[in-house]
Amino acid sequence: MTDPHWKVRSRIIHNRRHKDVFGSPGSPTYSTTTYRFDRTASLLDVIEGREPGYLYTRWGTNPTIQELEQGLALLENAEAALAFGSGMAAISSTILAHGRKGVVCIGDLYGGTQELLVNHCQLLGIPVSFLAQDRLDQLDATLTTPGMLVFCETPANPTLALVDLADMAHRSHDRGALLMVDNTFATPINQQPLTLGADLVVHSATKYLGGHSDLTAGALMASAELVATVAPWRKNLGQLLAPETATLLSRSLKTLPLRVQQHNQNALAVASAMEDHPAVRRVLYPGLPSFPQHTLVKRQMKGFGGMVTIELDGGREAAATVADNLRLFLLATSLGGVESLVSQPCATSHHGISQQERERQGITDGMLRLSVGLEDPADLIDDLNQALAAL
Repeated sequence: MTDPHWKVRSRIIHNRRHKDVFGSPGSPTYSTTTYRFDRTASLLDVIEGREPGYLYTRWGTNPTIQELEQGLALLENAEAALAFGSGMAAISSTILAHGRKGVVCIGDLYGGTQELLVNHCQLLGIPVSFLAQDRLDQLDATLTTPGMLVFCETPANPTLALVDLADMAHRSHDRGALLMVDNTFATPINQQPLTLGADLVVHSATKYLGGHSDLTAGALMASAELVATVAPWRKNLGQLLAPETATLLSRSLKTLPLRVQQHNQNALAVASAMEDHPAVRRVLYPGLPSFPQHTLVKRQMKGFGGMVTIELDGGREAAATVADNLRLFLLATSLGGVESLVSQPCATSHHGISQQERERQGITDGMLRLSVGLEDPADLIDDLNQALAAL
């Protein structure tokens, strides 16, 4: 256990649930699936909740996974956390547990989340509504039943548009709704939605929390009561991550504060350089004074993140030309790793959305989304300059 007075960097490095009997500073990986008991009475004490213990890993009772969850809760200042096999697993279980009376989506959401809500949740009879940022005056009329779920992603992909979380929490709670926030882009280092009034926070831990493009995982952080409601859904849907993945993710969390700090610095340097480039029509980055919501950014976020979106004249062909000519940036989906990545939203994350809907969301064919990694920022800027010269 860690000292609650320590800062987050110290606490996450020393996150432990028990001491290793051999003195290892790290915890072993318990790949155990089941646990033996000396007596039937002892087994029943664990099953029926009279005594703590481990029974079956799919239920989440595994030392490696529970230590990870302790660290995840620590990062978001939450009472409890659940680890999942993917970000979509975390989102789907949370919606099934807390959104059955209806889900109201604010702003732009990840394409996979939209697919879940439209193609599956509505099929199950769960009411789903979408409100653009400029239609928030309709929120009260949309929250018709107490116990509904308001869901937002901030910053959003790929425009990096923000939702005012303190205001959204207040408005949601006034109507008896819970507020759920996808905090993947910001990370808990740059933004903590629970401290701003949100009720539930989800992450694709595949991204910044994992940080090395070598694992797939998800996370939910919330009060112990709200987490306990989600746990049976995770158990019965079989959405738990493997203990080996939990070990990798716990490893990554120890360097998260340092990695995010460097992501922030590199992205700001890249965004500033691209804002001055004559071939770039527009740069979207929360840390730039030109960003439309920069005032809200400074109030709500502690850092500006590692994602930068640039928009080029020449549309889809110009963006593809630049992406194809980059040498240091890798042409790949996903984000949040130590290596820098580039993707064209109209060809990847938002490929399945109509052009009309993309335009409504402010996503043009000339956009390139940059996941700025931990390379030397001068090399990243040079790479972008030489690729832009291909135009």
